[in-house]
Amino acid sequence: MMTAYYNSLIGLMKITGTAAGILTVGFIEEESSESETVPDCLQPCVQQLDEYFQGTRTTFTVNLIPPGTEFQQRVWQQLQSIPHGDTTTYHQIAAALGIPNGSQAVGRANGANPIAILIPCHRVIGNTGKLTGYAGGLWRKEWLLRHEGALMV
Repeated sequence: MMTAYYNSLIGLMKITGTAAGILTVGFIEEESSESETVPDCLQPCVQQLDEYFQGTRTTFTVNLIPPGTEFQQRVWQQLQSIPHGDTTTYHQIAAALGIPNGSQAVGRANGANPIAILIPCHRVIGNTGKLTGYAGGLWRKEWLLRHEGALMV
């Protein structure tokens, strides 16, 4: 497994992966600097994150291989269908997966997402339109949604 760090506009991010794909992307609070040498297998991810934060990328093409249960994988796959600049609710995701009463289970799987931004769990909001939980902090969720044009105020 290889590791790289990316200093985004909203904090330091740690990326792990192998030649097969990206395992994790997450915000970290510890002190470290951006990777001086990024392993070849992680370079496309770092580049695409940089383009995203510059506002020139709206979709990601790196191979993602997040570890998780079959149900989590289904939820994370569904999250990837949420368009840039849009939001959805936990209830809508559950309904799309054929489990209309599964909002809480979707919420737990969403919270366990190990690949921030590329699997856009930040695009899921509460049924009332309220921003709810985000592992990276609600202020980051709000920033990401504003960056994508999903929040205008």
